[in-house]
Parts: sequence; structure tokens; C-alpha cells
Amino acid sequence: MSFLTIEDVHHTYFSKANATTALSDINLSVEEGEFVSFLGPSGCGKTTLLSIIAGLIRPTNGTVLLENKPVSTVKNQIGYMLQQDYLFPWKTIEENVLLGLKLSKLLTEESKMAALNLLAQMGLAGVEKQLPKQLSGGMRQRVALVRTLATEPKLLMLDEPFSALDYQTKLKLEDLVSKTLKEFKKTAILVTHDIGEAIAMSDRVFLFSPRPGKLHRVFHVPEELRRLSPFEARGHETYSELFQTIWKELDSLETIKP
Repeated sequence: MSFLTIEDVHHTYFSKANATTALSDINLSVEEGEFVSFLGPSGCGKTTLLSIIAGLIRPTNGTVLLENKPVSTVKNQIGYMLQQDYLFPWKTIEENVLLGLKLSKLLTEESKMAALNLLAQMGLAGVEKQLPKQLSGGMRQRVALVRTLATEPKLLMLDEPFSALDYQTKLKLEDLVSKTLKEFKKTAILVTHDIGEAIAMSDRVFLFSPRPGKLHRVFHVPEELRRLSPFEARGHETYSELFQTIWKELDSLETIKP
């Protein structure tokens, strides 16, 4: 049994006026320690699927199992990192970092020290008593990552966490996140519109077709790229070849008329 299993997931949004099918017949699995990306045209249901995996939305049909247990029964095992850092502006960085531990009733002197040590590893030593407004966007996203990792989730969900950053900061943060998740042996799912980001960070890339979203194709990132940091991978010849392949496939999907 895989670490994460998604079986026959179908989801329809209902309103008074109509019904809109966002996802249809989604079947996929993710292994423990694997980093995968969800890629596809706007409106293909990537974020909806992420919300279903996180247990925030119950699918119309189908099951999602984390370590062979329904995600609806799993508590404090899934962490979320979003495009916005959602740090509380009136709380210090230390208070923001420890918030998840406090809410989960996991805050101990040991867990506090581990979280603050991780903050230092992220290059943020000395900012504990500062407020979020005193930090740059990239620094705030690093704080958000520490807050997420502090509760030691088994599965990390990344919903376009770098899209609001400038390009240089984005590349640096990709490297930092990738390195950190490998060190902690975390399983992660990234939702992105950026083909390059998906290739540079992932073991596999799941490409979805337009609404209703279906799994169209799975791309396996070659070993020679997976051994490199995301920044180094972008300069490899194999990266360019895979980028062109996925680009053409994605372009063909976006030209399909619903």
C-alpha cells in the first residue's frame, strides 16, 4: 500500500443554478518521502484536489487514504503552505512559529527549542521578537515553512507558495525548501503553474487536463535532475528537454475546447 492513495475521486460543486464538475476519476498514489507536483491549465481542479487530500473538502465520490487511513480521521498529520504566509501581524515571529504547536497541544520546551533551532537553520536567527512587517516576503515564507514543519506533519501541501515572490527570491527559496524537505524526509505535493518549478523540485509531475480535471499524464523526472538542487537542475540539458515535452503537452491541453 502506498503512503498516499487516491482512488476514483470525483468532485462536483453544486449551486442553486447549476452543478460544476471539477474533478473526474482521479486515481494516483504517492510514496513516502516523494515530492510530486500537480500541473495543469487554470480551472483543472488542482487546488480542489489538494483540499480533498488535506481533508478540507469531502469528495462527491471516491476515497483518499494516508497510510491506509481515511484523511478525515487523520489529525495533525498534514501541513499546508500557501501563496500568502498568513502570519498574524500583531504576533512576533516566535509566537507565529509556535502557534501550530500551541493549537495542536504539542507545545513543550523540547518542541519549542526544535522549532526555534529550525528557524535558525533557515537563516532567521535573531528575528524571533520581530513582527512580520519587519521581514521581507521571502523571509516571511521561510517563517511560514518553519511554522508548518514545527508540528512534524507526515504530508506537506504546497499551494503555489513561491508565486508572489520576485524571481531571485523564488529560486533561492525553492532550493531551501527542497533541501529542508529532503533532510526531514518529508512527503510533499506542490501545486504550481510553473513548469520549470515542477521539474526542478519534483520526483514526478502529474499533468491534469481541463475541467473536469482528469489525470492526463505522469512525467518521471530523471535521476540526473533529482540528484541536483532545483537551481542546478534548471541548467541541465535534460531539464530543457523535459521542459519542452511538458510545454507542448500542456499547450495541446489548453487549446482543447470544452
